[in-house]
Amino acid sequence: MFARPKTLAAPAANRSILEKCKTYTAPDELRATGLFTYFRTIESGQDPVVMMGGREMVMLGSNNYLGLTSHPKIKERAIEAIRKYGAGCAGSRLLNGTLDIHVELEERLATFMKKPACVTFSTGFQVNLGVISSLAGKGDAIYLDRQDHACIYDGARLAVGAEVKKFKHNDPADLRRLLALNGDRSGRLLVVDGVFSMEGDIAPLPEYTAICDDYDMALMVDDAHGVGVLGKHGRGTAEHFGLEHKVEIIMGTFSKSLATVGGFVVGEPDVIKFVKHRARALMFTAAPPPASVAAVLAALDIIESEPERRDRLWENTRFMLTALRAIGFDCGDSATPVIPIVAGPDIVAFTMAKRLEDEGVFVNAVVSPASPPGRALIRTSYMATHTRAHLTRALEAFHKVGRELGLVS
Repeated sequence: MFARPKTLAAPAANRSILEKCKTYTAPDELRATGLFTYFRTIESGQDPVVMMGGREMVMLGSNNYLGLTSHPKIKERAIEAIRKYGAGCAGSRLLNGTLDIHVELEERLATFMKKPACVTFSTGFQVNLGVISSLAGKGDAIYLDRQDHACIYDGARLAVGAEVKKFKHNDPADLRRLLALNGDRSGRLLVVDGVFSMEGDIAPLPEYTAICDDYDMALMVDDAHGVGVLGKHGRGTAEHFGLEHKVEIIMGTFSKSLATVGGFVVGEPDVIKFVKHRARALMFTAAPPPASVAAVLAALDIIESEPERRDRLWENTRFMLTALRAIGFDCGDSATPVIPIVAGPDIVAFTMAKRLEDEGVFVNAVVSPASPPGRALIRTSYMATHTRAHLTRALEAFHKVGRELGLVS
């Protein structure tokens, strides 16, 4: 009764834009060498020891710094939230997605971070996309450390009309040089990581705050890896330096010390109001799910009531940093629970990560462009819940593999 429709060829433009997918072979080439260590499947929680392929692995590749992702109180609060609110919010914060526990969490985070206002996002990545792109625009200049996280750079690229300037890593003198060359701007924004996620070094905030004063420049700190870790109370890099009153904007994530997924930004009420009504990454995406919001509330309770967790994290950090350097590894300028091992060429990092996996230790290979060319890393990170037995077992594997690859004698 009906004629069969003719098969139409895909438009040439569609074929051409997808052609690169067919010719993208980098993962296959790495798999062929037996050194592919990405997208590994873990069969347990993010604990000090995880199950992978039916084997126990000492986990040294997680950002679960305080060991809270499997804490019974956090799991129970998340379950309670699902029972009350369901699994999701079915809409954006701007429209139907704001729950009373979102507001409760934002008030709690503002109090914890010693800032007057806060807004939460669905991921930390979206915080930087939304905040940076909404605050900066035509005629403005954004200054970025060359090793800032990818989401900072993506947020800057979305700031339509703003000029992006890159300065040398952790180099206040180079920042001053750029500012002197760049002339007058409508507005200036400096965005830096508090703790750099690959090398584990800390931004020199005292120098940056002085520069910001000299040039009437706003300062935003991405403290994804600092909150819960640095400072007497775990408020991060600004507290670590005693400069909370000098940093206008601080963002953080829930996916590190706060045990779940999501992100937040704190600052003055007018700044947060502006972000809430202008940040596309907030306005046009679904709200953080109730379970995640409740999990963060429980995590904050534990962080405030159990400061000894942070003490244990730092005990483990000092133990491993001292031991790795004693073995002979180059750990760069790490001063945090993120401790890199400099491997050099990418192939050495891939080989070391795979050999450590063979020895029962889970680590991450970090290669260009996530690290500078020729400076590939083995990224290790530590938890408050690692025992000395876990760490000693890992050190034995590091020593063995490091000698095999000629990284240590």
